[in-house]
Amino acid sequence: MSLINVTNLTFAYEGSYDNIFENVNFQIDTDWKLGFTGRNGRGKTTFLSLLLGKYEYSGNISAHVTFEYFPFQVDNKELNTIDVISEIFPDYIHWKLMRELSLLKVSEDVLYRPFDSLSNGEQTKVLLATLFIKENSFLLIDEPTNHLDMTARELVSDYLNTKSGYILVSHDRSFLDNCVDHILSINKTNIEIQKGNFSSWWENKVRQDNFELAEDEKLRRDIKRLSASSKRTGNWSHEVEKTKNGTRNSGSKVDKGYIGHKAAKMMKRSKAIEQRQNSAINEKSKLLKNIENSENLEITQLGYHKRQLAELDNISIFYGEKKVCSDVSFTIEQGERIALSGKNGSGKSSIIKLMCGEDIDFTGTLTKDSQLIISYVSQDTSNLQGNLTDYARDNGIDESLFKSILRKLDFSRIQFDKDISTYSGGQKKKVLIAKSLSEKAHLYIWDEPLNFIDVISRMQIEELLLEYTPTLVFVEHDREFCNNVATKIVEL
Repeated sequence: MSLINVTNLTFAYEGSYDNIFENVNFQIDTDWKLGFTGRNGRGKTTFLSLLLGKYEYSGNISAHVTFEYFPFQVDNKELNTIDVISEIFPDYIHWKLMRELSLLKVSEDVLYRPFDSLSNGEQTKVLLATLFIKENSFLLIDEPTNHLDMTARELVSDYLNTKSGYILVSHDRSFLDNCVDHILSINKTNIEIQKGNFSSWWENKVRQDNFELAEDEKLRRDIKRLSASSKRTGNWSHEVEKTKNGTRNSGSKVDKGYIGHKAAKMMKRSKAIEQRQNSAINEKSKLLKNIENSENLEITQLGYHKRQLAELDNISIFYGEKKVCSDVSFTIEQGERIALSGKNGSGKSSIIKLMCGEDIDFTGTLTKDSQLIISYVSQDTSNLQGNLTDYARDNGIDESLFKSILRKLDFSRIQFDKDISTYSGGQKKKVLIAKSLSEKAHLYIWDEPLNFIDVISRMQIEELLLEYTPTLVFVEHDREFCNNVATKIVEL
């Protein structure tokens, strides 16, 4: 066991006017299985880069370990997989590699195929196996689930549960719950570490948030009452003091000493009330700093004149000679939320592209009205660039509504001035989702919308879909999300 000590860490990117971290202090045990969570853009990947020594910072990070980062950069993807592994780790021991591949259920033959011919899931597993044969290192595992189907996520989560000595960045609640024993969370105003998995951390956070909200309401009432009381007492003191120069009702001269004493007593009471009020204000200022902005989202969907929006009957899709799926049949009715499920390569994205009108070679029958309006969220964010104002105009959506949704998804106003291409992966996906929510459509089709998106935003999107019940067809490998949202599952 050794410790990683972070002391007074402050960091901002060059040319930026807002700090990512400011005077941050915490300690990590290198034997932990540490889950790393926080909203998009808070600095999770940046912190891993600081551990790797990529940027200058103020403060101190002391560690007596070697750090290894996942995913590895693979420059020559046309090489056979075994040669890619050799470039990453020239001194690897073959039997150890085979042991890890076996645990991840990857067959030996993938080693002798070009790396770029492997599926995204196979590539992820191969690189994870390579990571874990690098012994005596503390591992920084950055979002390994993004290209894994649900079955592969369970397998990788079980695999990580047998290991220790890593920081794992993931937004998949079920995945984290199965394989971490501590949570490192980047909050709005601090960084904290708790023992337990994601669910226990979230339960504690909700309990703390509810306590602070109740205290906030109580202190608001106290401050209002004390403010009124202080004002009344001050007025009384002033009125009593004025009578010094007047006369009693009997016409005799007033006792100025008595009245002065009474006024002073009133003033003293007023000062005491004011002090209690200021104390309450100070206590209130300590609350709500880490309560996340998770306002309800809204959607305006179009009504449709038929209950059934579309039907797929015995659909098979081909890419050249290769058949990617066969005999797919299902109907889409208003209010249904249909999850397309299946392993990577089973044709889920191809079905979505066909429904969206792309030119795809298929057999079978797709029935949908030409007047049906579809709002589509793609997996791909690589083409996003420019500012949000131009993006809204180019896509014909209401800029105010679009930005309002992004604010609710934890975008700061500073982000509105930046080029979209500089956003984190999660922030780019939020741009696509906000665009879709700003569009009036009969049918929403989302292809892996939650890749890179933080947990709290996932929960907001869940609540939206449950409240407004839009008609939705989606592909998503987050088990918790699918269990909560889907009204029907189509297995491919």
